[in-house]
Amino acid sequence: MKNFVKILTLAACALAFAGAARAQDTVAGKWKGQFDSQIGLQKYTYDFKVDGTNLTGRAVGIRDEGTNDVAISEGRINKDEISFVENFRFDDNDVRIEYTGKVSGDEIKLHRKVGDFAEEDLVAKRVKESDFKPEMKPDTNSPPAKP
Repeated sequence: MKNFVKILTLAACALAFAGAARAQDTVAGKWKGQFDSQIGLQKYTYDFKVDGTNLTGRAVGIRDEGTNDVAISEGRINKDEISFVENFRFDDNDVRIEYTGKVSGDEIKLHRKVGDFAEEDLVAKRVKESDFKPEMKPDTNSPPAKP
C-alpha cells in the first residue's frame, strides 16, 4: 500500500510539472493584437515570460497619442487561462488594466478591464520567428567598383 501511495504521489508531481512546462511552452513569447477603444485604435505587442505559474513580461501599446511600454505585473497562468495587470500613466493618472484570457494554440482571447472606464475584447496572435524580417545588410562580398 505504501508503494502505491508513493507511485501515485510521484505521478501527480510529474503531471503538475508537465502542466507547468506545457503552459510555459504555450504562452511564452511575443503576441500581437489590436482593438478599437474609446481613444481610438490600439495595437499591442505582449512579450510573455513564464516561470512555473508566474507570468511576467512587457506590454507595448501603440495609439494615436503615443506609445506606452509597461511591465506586466500580477501575472498568473493556470493551464490555458492567463491573467495579468498593466499599470500605466495616462494624462497624469495611474490606470490599472486587468486582463483575463484563454490560450488556444496560437491565439489568446483576452478581455481587458480599464479601471472603471471601459472594457474591451481582443485576440492576440503569436508572433512566429518566420514573421520576423531579417535586417538587410550590405553585401560585404561584392566585387570592388570598376573605375
